[in-house]
Amino acid sequence: MNTKLTLSLDAEVIEKAKTYAKSQKQSLSQLIENYLKRLTLEYPEIDTPVSIVQEMSGIINLDEDLDYKKSFGEHQIKKYK
Repeated sequence: MNTKLTLSLDAEVIEKAKTYAKSQKQSLSQLIENYLKRLTLEYPEIDTPVSIVQEMSGIINLDEDLDYKKSFGEHQIKKYK
């Protein structure tokens, strides 16, 4: 069940957080919720830790037109020459 929460924060912090959340392909609400979950993992009522995939999501920014198969194939050829 979702509940609204009102926070008072510095405007610059909010703008930077929004930019960061967007770069992570998350809403600011999701970002804050995930952060609070991580802070409270020691409590048994929270049993859904952030997966490694979620933690790593958005770490690498690649060109949209990158051909992954071609790039991987070229890497394999170089690796096993």
